[in-house]
This record gives sequence, C-alpha cells and structure tokens, in this order.
Amino acid sequence: MTTLEMAKVIPATMRAVDYAEPGGPEVLVAGETQVPVPAAGELLIRVAAAGVNRPDVIQRQGFYPPPPGAPHIPGLEIAGTVVAAGPDTDDALIGQPVCALVAGGGYAEYCVARADHCLVVPSGISMVEAAALPETLFTVWHNLFQRAYARDGETVLVHGGTSGIGTMAIKLGKLFDLKTIVTCGSDDKCAAALEIGATHAINYKSHDFVEEVQRLTDGKGVEIVLDMVGGSYLPRNMACLADDGRNVTIAVQGGMKAEISVLEIMRRRLTLTGSTLRPRSNAFKALLADEIAREVWPLVATGELSPIIHSRYPLAEAAKAHAQMESGDLIGKIVLEIGE
Repeated sequence: MTTLEMAKVIPATMRAVDYAEPGGPEVLVAGETQVPVPAAGELLIRVAAAGVNRPDVIQRQGFYPPPPGAPHIPGLEIAGTVVAAGPDTDDALIGQPVCALVAGGGYAEYCVARADHCLVVPSGISMVEAAALPETLFTVWHNLFQRAYARDGETVLVHGGTSGIGTMAIKLGKLFDLKTIVTCGSDDKCAAALEIGATHAINYKSHDFVEEVQRLTDGKGVEIVLDMVGGSYLPRNMACLADDGRNVTIAVQGGMKAEISVLEIMRRRLTLTGSTLRPRSNAFKALLADEIAREVWPLVATGELSPIIHSRYPLAEAAKAHAQMESGDLIGKIVLEIGE
C-alpha cells in the first residue's frame, strides 16, 4: 500500500480509553476522540496492542501527571502498523510492524510515536508480545546495564521479581551472565521466578531478605540492587550490597523518604542512584532505543528474549486490567488487545 493509499484509510476519529478525573479503575472509560496527527519526527501507528504498566495506574490515581506535551490518554508502550509519517520524517517505516516507547496515548486505536523510539517487530513475534516489551526492556536495560554498570558474573537483587520489570530483569540477567536474587510476596511467586530463570527467590513475607541475601552470598552481598520500593527498603538494600555496590531505585511504591547512614556510603564506597524514564528527552530515548536495537533486539528476533504475558484484555476492559495490576495478582505483563 502506498503512502497516499494509507492516508486515505485513516479515519478522523478513533476509540480510546481515558479518564475525566483521577480515581479508581472504574474512572477509565472508552469513548471517541480525534486521531492524532504526527508531527515532525513522528509516525502514526495503528495500534494492535498496548502494554499496561504501573505508571499508568499511578497516573490514573492522580500521582503521575503526563509530562508537558504528552497525551492525557494512558499507555506507554504499543505495537502496531505504521500508517503515516509526519512532516520531514522518513516514511520508510510506513506499512511496517513496529513496537514503540511512547510518552502516552497507547490506550487507543491510533497513537503517535517518535520514529527513533520505534523498533521493527521481528517475524514470528506476536503484536501482544511486542507491546509488552518496550517499557520494561528500556527501563531494565538503562538502569541495570547503563546506570548500575552490570558486568558478567555479578549478582543483582531485584525486588518485585514476578512483576513486568522483575521478569524482564531475570531474563536479561540470564542472557547476560548475571545471577539474580529476587524477592516475591508468596511461595508460588518464588517458584514462578525460579522457573523463569532467577538464581534464588526470597519470600519477603516469611523471610528477612537482608539475612537471606547475606546467607546466599556467604556474607559478601550483591553487587547491584534494582529497587522498585524505595522508602524503608533503602537502608536494607544498602545492607545487602557488597563493598562498591550500586543501588538503583526506579520507583517509590514504599515511600519517597528514607533515613540512611552517609558514613556507610563513604566507608563502603556505595553508589545510590535512580531514574525515571518517561520525562527523559527524546534524544536520550533515541540513543537508548539505538543501543537496545544493537545489543538486545537480535535476541528478541531469535526468540531468546520474550516477555511473560500474564493476561490480555480488550481495550474496553482497561479498568479490569488496572484492577488486576493493583491487586498484585499477576506474574509478568498485562496487555490490552486493540486491533488486528
């Protein structure tokens, strides 16, 4: 299909899920809205599937507003077919299946994405699988390998081992010769994490994870902690770290403040860092996408790296998807199926 033919079949309106006021999952409502128009450097994608992530839930609750210029519609990762290109944008991807990291707008039949934030979906990879990759893959790769400088043979402690982030960290760790110790909230989740590829799994409800980490590492500690909890976990994470260890905080589900010993940081040469991905510049995300395309995407193409999909919902049932996310009753990713 030519660019002109593609343009002729793009409708003026589309189905999308959004919310008028912050609240519980029930505030998410399906409706009609205008199809977005791609600007310079952007592509318009007919969305086949969109990943559901914790930041979507926090945004809906009113605690994580979209960055300036981003769509109000939730959804940070999508997969679909490119149907149009913005002004002065290379249209070579038109007609191609892609997945993309987006700043918002994923819960819809059409979504715009920066061309340099897109990755072509390899043959044999479903759109549901592709939609479940960008947010967790970009986040884990940046924080584990770029910020924490993970090296072959090191051990990383990952909190939330059966979350989307946790399962991606386990899989990437296994592929890049890292040992992963994960924490989970039940014995069943620990068993699932071990089956996915974790080296060890700790039920944090029945065991002290600091004591367990010390036992499992013969008192040495881990080189890296990938933390989604923050708050009171930070000093405990420090107690898990080996000398010269690195703690990377990527979410604060347990609170935004912690009391720590600065002397301990100095004495043991610890590194405390963290990041949020969504507000980062387009240029940064483009560089990250380029590195992932070179270093990780070949493993997706061969099937060596694939997401764990827990459940799928139609777009109109996004509220149910959010309710499940909030319940914590899942292993891996939740995906909205939107189109073909």
